[in-house]
Amino acid sequence: MSVLMTLRVSGDPKEVEATDPDVLKTIIDRAKEHGVISHHFYGSDNEILVIDEWPDEASFQKFFDASPDVEELMQRAATGEPAISFWHHLDTHDDVG
Repeated sequence: MSVLMTLRVSGDPKEVEATDPDVLKTIIDRAKEHGVISHHFYGSDNEILVIDEWPDEASFQKFFDASPDVEELMQRAATGEPAISFWHHLDTHDDVG
């Protein structure tokens, strides 16, 4: 079963939005090569949240290891250390959507 990866970090979401679209396309194309199922950026006043769905943790790690441009993006936008977590679906029989 797939996993959700969350990356949460203090920073400026406007810096993420200002990223060169070609850089973002390169990153997402690489993510697709490594199996990403879905990807979303979210922002609040001073925090950035990334929510991805991956086939497994290893697929994300291979993508991340092959992506120095992700680190460059985070260096521009982040003001703190990112916290990455993996989440496994709980079979509670009450899913919606």
